[in-house]
Amino acid sequence: MKSVGIVACSDAQKPEWKEQNQTLIHFLEKAGNKVFVSNCIYEKMGALSGTGKERASELMKFFSNHDIEDIYDISGGDMANEVLDALDFEQIKNSNATFWGYSDLTTVINAIYSQTGKSSVLYQIKNLVYGDYQDMQRQRFINKSDLFNPSFRFIQGNSIRGVVVGGNIRCFLKLAGTKYFPDVTNKILLIESLGGKVPQMISYLSQLKSCGVFDKIKGILLGTFSEMEANNCEPDMISLVRLFAGNDMQIAQTKEIGHDNNSKAIWIGKEIEINN
Repeated sequence: MKSVGIVACSDAQKPEWKEQNQTLIHFLEKAGNKVFVSNCIYEKMGALSGTGKERASELMKFFSNHDIEDIYDISGGDMANEVLDALDFEQIKNSNATFWGYSDLTTVINAIYSQTGKSSVLYQIKNLVYGDYQDMQRQRFINKSDLFNPSFRFIQGNSIRGVVVGGNIRCFLKLAGTKYFPDVTNKILLIESLGGKVPQMISYLSQLKSCGVFDKIKGILLGTFSEMEANNCEPDMISLVRLFAGNDMQIAQTKEIGHDNNSKAIWIGKEIEINN
């Protein structure tokens, strides 16, 4: 039997989500997993399920357990980067476990890569128990080849090959200026977003440009930008990225990576090759 852990390194889960989370645990158990659950999941002090050190300690408890193969973070929000300074990256490097998370967990995922060279999965495991695509997501989860096979179309260029970094654009930029920001040289930058319209995206892209990111990367993967797309914002994200990254940058787009419930998974810290 495979052992897995469930954590919440970002904002605490609300009490009314317990039934939904229990459904997830039951599904994972039925799929042949022994499930261990963090003691820092639900609200204890407002939006906190514990202090940053406490949440980090719960995560490290699973990374140090050599029986655990996957750690699923079910949270999101704003506070995941609070745990970074309390993590033992040497122990994470030597761990058998793979970390899974999305959105605000972009901070933890990229910090793990920058500090250990270890890859993690950008995916929200709770897609298995909420939204309109639960059955499809459960089938994908059982058949991993479909889960890790998002479809791309090229905006500029016709091929991209390199190690993927990034994730949620706002959360990725929380690492800028810290030791946790990955070396982006010759990397493929993946960006997506839940919130934010044109002013916010220009702010994020400007910061990436000021950090020299567009001068170093080999290409860009665009996921979904939920609020931008829902409001049919103009200029759209493709136009904005072209403006900041230039006409020579390799750019590909997918509708299957992001905050939508039908999103697929992608490895951060592993090489990807996409051809037109």
